[in-house]
Amino acid sequence: MDLKGRTVIITGGASGIGRATALLVARNGAKSVIGDIDEKGGRSAAAEGAAVGSSVEFMPLDLTSPSSIDGFVAAVHDRLGRVDALINAAGWDAVQPFLDNPPEMWDRVIGINLMGAIRLTRGVLPPMVAARTGKIVNISSDAGRVGSMGETVYAAAKGGLIAFTKSLAREMARYGINVNCVCPGPTDTPLFQRQPERIKEALTRAIPFRRIAQPIEIAQAVLFFISEHANYITGQILSVSGGLTMAD
Repeated sequence: MDLKGRTVIITGGASGIGRATALLVARNGAKSVIGDIDEKGGRSAAAEGAAVGSSVEFMPLDLTSPSSIDGFVAAVHDRLGRVDALINAAGWDAVQPFLDNPPEMWDRVIGINLMGAIRLTRGVLPPMVAARTGKIVNISSDAGRVGSMGETVYAAAKGGLIAFTKSLAREMARYGINVNCVCPGPTDTPLFQRQPERIKEALTRAIPFRRIAQPIEIAQAVLFFISEHANYITGQILSVSGGLTMAD
């Protein structure tokens, strides 16, 4: 897919799905701009892209801080102009029973997984609206579609991101802006690897393909949504879960 000349923001691009997406988008000709709080990981991803001749740039971004989001948006627009696509891939969770969650954990989960995406999207939209073109892809989770034990607030935040996707798609269609959502199932990311071995094994057995996803497999779905092949698709929620969830 030819993305030459396009500028694409990828949050959470320092690791996992975000990193795989940033590198894949850059390999297809776009300039990937990674926004992440993990400076070491972000600069490592940028160096990995540069090593193969791809354009990947890192800029610090803390999605729990409105001022950091505002500064990030201003820096991107000042240096690179209008953003052609935004991929809200950043996510965070701590798996534990809901009754054991401290309230500050709720704030962090919702801040990163939902409010950070909302604030950043609001920041990049005005130039897209003026140009009457743009692509937004939100990375939610199948937890937000069907629920997940030990991830109740995370599921709530990701469910909110799904609803945000659908409603924003309706508002932005008049401007020619596509808004879609990818919902990964269990994926081989640093977050997944922190799970107890028994949980990882149980999830693998539950997936019809009998394996968890690799980050690149989620990234390929995102690439489709920001490509010209998806110009007539908006407001859609695509599960990439190896058949784990077959819900409407």
